[in-house]
Amino acid sequence: MTQPTPQDPSAQPAKAGAAKDVQGEGNYAAARKFDAEERAFVESGKVEAGAKAAREALDGPEGQDLEAARHAAARGEALKKP
Repeated sequence: MTQPTPQDPSAQPAKAGAAKDVQGEGNYAAARKFDAEERAFVESGKVEAGAKAAREALDGPEGQDLEAARHAAARGEALKKP
């Protein structure tokens, strides 16, 4: 995880009572932080390497476990370790 930089909007202190502090439909500060980190990852050029690693993992010995975890997550569940 990267640390927020001064130019990162999520690093700016929020004003009390400001509309951007409303978190009834989501955490806006967390969403801005996620968006900034996602953008930085895409711009880093590491997306293709990550995709290749994911393909290899799915095709490898842990593939069945990864698929089971993906399906459980889609149902909102967590896998229990044996």
